[in-house]
Amino acid sequence: MIIAPSVLSMDYSRMEEQIRELNASGAEWIHFDVMDGHFVPNLTFGPDILKGFAKASPLFLDVHLMVEDPAFFAPVFIKAGAGNVTFHYEAVKDPQRIRDLADLIHQSGASAGISIKPGTPVSVLDDYLELFDLFLIMSVEPGFGGQKFIPESAERIRELKQKLDQRGCMAHIEVDGGINAETAVTASGAGADILVAGSFFFKQEMKEAVKQLAG
Repeated sequence: MIIAPSVLSMDYSRMEEQIRELNASGAEWIHFDVMDGHFVPNLTFGPDILKGFAKASPLFLDVHLMVEDPAFFAPVFIKAGAGNVTFHYEAVKDPQRIRDLADLIHQSGASAGISIKPGTPVSVLDDYLELFDLFLIMSVEPGFGGQKFIPESAERIRELKQKLDQRGCMAHIEVDGGINAETAVTASGAGADILVAGSFFFKQEMKEAVKQLAG
């Protein structure tokens, strides 16, 4: 199980201290949410902030683009240090554009992920199972931290896991939204192997949070 703390929930008045604790926590990834104020009603981080994390932490940088124009932003964040870039199906939709963007991310030197919102059927991913290294199931509506895990997300994870197994695909299944010690068990039991945690992770001792999430 890969634990990917979401720095959206970091206390930025204690950033240096929290990065040190994060680096020593046992988490393997840092999840970095990029929001443009259009695709979702919130604004977050630009590439210069990601560069700062790349300098301050050895952890793998997992960038989640919640933006209307992921083809523009993907190379920018890869250049800034992203190891994986995930974009939203709902921001692109056109099959050829999805394929082109997956190729662009790979050619730029990162792994590629695609995400769907809670209301989007898992079946929209059927034609792309071999294209991506990671599939992100949102278990809350994207845009803000601190929301509760949507229970139906477990069945969506199971459905995707079954599809990947049937095709012989080894892609990661990442889950983001409302992840805590209890919902981590639900998500991992359904087939997820990457858990994004924000509030739960940063509001307690981080090593203990990793132990609880990893099970």
